[in-house]
Amino acid sequence: MCVNLCSSVLFLFQDQYDVIEKHTQSGLDLVERYIKFVKERTEVEQNYAKQLRNLTKKYTRRGNKEDQDCKFSNHASFQEILNELNDYAGQREVIAENMITRICVDLTKSLQELKQERRTHLADAKKAQQNLDTSFKQLENIKRRFAKEWAEAEKATQQAEKIENELNATRIEVEKVKQHANARTHTAEECRSDYAAQLQKYNKEQNLFYYTEIPNIFNKLQEMDERRIQRLAEGYCQFSDIEKTVQPIISRCLEGISAAGRKIDGKQDSTLFIEQHKSGFERPGDVEFEDYSHGTKSPAHESNLNQHKPRGKLWPFSKKNKVSRCRDIDFSHLPPEQRKKKLHAKIDEITKELQKEQDQSDALEKMKGVYAQNPQMGDPSSLEPQISETAQNIGRLKGELAKYESWLSEAVGGEESSTADQSQNIYTEFDDEFEDMESPIGQCTALYTFEGNSEGTISITEGELLTVMEEDKGDGWMRVLRSNGEEGYIPSSYVKLSP
Repeated sequence: MCVNLCSSVLFLFQDQYDVIEKHTQSGLDLVERYIKFVKERTEVEQNYAKQLRNLTKKYTRRGNKEDQDCKFSNHASFQEILNELNDYAGQREVIAENMITRICVDLTKSLQELKQERRTHLADAKKAQQNLDTSFKQLENIKRRFAKEWAEAEKATQQAEKIENELNATRIEVEKVKQHANARTHTAEECRSDYAAQLQKYNKEQNLFYYTEIPNIFNKLQEMDERRIQRLAEGYCQFSDIEKTVQPIISRCLEGISAAGRKIDGKQDSTLFIEQHKSGFERPGDVEFEDYSHGTKSPAHESNLNQHKPRGKLWPFSKKNKVSRCRDIDFSHLPPEQRKKKLHAKIDEITKELQKEQDQSDALEKMKGVYAQNPQMGDPSSLEPQISETAQNIGRLKGELAKYESWLSEAVGGEESSTADQSQNIYTEFDDEFEDMESPIGQCTALYTFEGNSEGTISITEGELLTVMEEDKGDGWMRVLRSNGEEGYIPSSYVKLSP
């Protein structure tokens, strides 16, 4: 009966052990499934952001013609919408990055720790069970030995009584059989004592197993599983909180899109278009009635008739005549207002090219001086061809600038052009010291606090004034310089450029 009871108890433990093992494994499998789910979600976000960036890049206009169109509010608003959409794509990338770092990475680390802890607890439970099984087998062996020795002792006693009752048995034979029976009985008593001691030991170990060791191990597994559930619950909340964190910025992007729509002014666009393309021509006068009913017209009438045919300037709706290449260069074939606009634009273009060539010339001269002082850095004579070419380009551009300024002066009736004063300032010199440093391109103000955890990024605080060193090249990031000298990349949507 004792054997059957012990077997039932062990079976009960094994059954519950299997249930707990399956339950804890199912919980760890759920964590793995959730990590995989979040990774696929981040891939969706990254692909979505990539498609949005490609879309904005596709529809962002470039070139002089498009720049002219962007002066109209409806064109400019569309470009603002594309910029806001590009910033919106950047926030989707931030969501994906935060989900990877704050959910997938952390949960994966926790999962590995939980797996190791679970293996340790289950191994302890199996080891305790094996120890109890070993003790039970020892008890079974001692019990079988006790049963065997007791049977042998009873048999020896019966044999001694039988021989003692026989008439032919000698005294020596009877003593010998009695001694054998007593020895067997003594051995059986020792086995009985061993069996009792082993049974007491096993019951103590069994109580320790079921009342102390296994409950402690199962409690540890329960506490481990509850920690897993709590960490998974935090991961569920982070799935939403990460998106809520950037929701204000996303809302601002969407509000920027709405604001771009509200900024459109059809009346202003029409006025601007008229201002850009007005010709400046006087409207033609009425054509006089010439009466041919009284016969042939006099030569005077013929000459008056012929005087109306040729016109110095053409009304825009008239058929245009061919103009020479020379008139194309000075834009004299255009209406007065359009000619002045074209000449201004041409002068600005030449001025920029001239400034660029002048900057390059000054840089070459400084570099030549540096080479002269430090021959190991380079040969000064190697720069002569570039210096000569730059000087020729400067001379050519100065000539073109003077030519177009004279045409502009002629177009405005001898008045000085608005760009004449600007052209006098293009010949400024560089500082005496040659510097090979990157120049800032503007300033901006941080709209939000950003924690730069990735390589190449820096942290900024809301309201901080930053220096822009590299503008956004379409990937949603820009390089800035802090007041403490720290330099790195931040999301473009986190700052506002200063005018």
